[in-house]
Amino acid sequence: QVQLVESGGGLVQAGGSLRLSCAASGLTFSSYVMGWFRQAPGKERDFVGTISWSGGSTYYADSMKGRFTISRDNAKNTVYLQMNSLKPEDTAVYYCAGSRAPPSSDYGDLNEYAYWGQGTQVTVSS
Repeated sequence: QVQLVESGGGLVQAGGSLRLSCAASGLTFSSYVMGWFRQAPGKERDFVGTISWSGGSTYYADSMKGRFTISRDNAKNTVYLQMNSLKPEDTAVYYCAGSRAPPSSDYGDLNEYAYWGQGTQVTVSS
């Protein structure tokens, strides 16, 4: 079965960095657009960013532009989220997700994603 497993979360001070990984299995990874979302306590799950099948195209939510970078290694079936200049408001559970929706889809919409990981907690202290 399809599995997405996130790792790399933890506690970091404001201004610090973390790199999250999401290892995929049970699917043809290179055929999936991969996205990252996050959910803070008591809030909805929000879009962080997405990366195309080849890794040649990325798109980010406005608040993450310039601080977060998504990359992927199709040979390792893994997608990454590099987070720099972290702020306390970045505290959330971070999820990776896989989508095979067509190119015209809104990849910022979590409903376009068929598979989800279990999430990894990121806590940024002030």
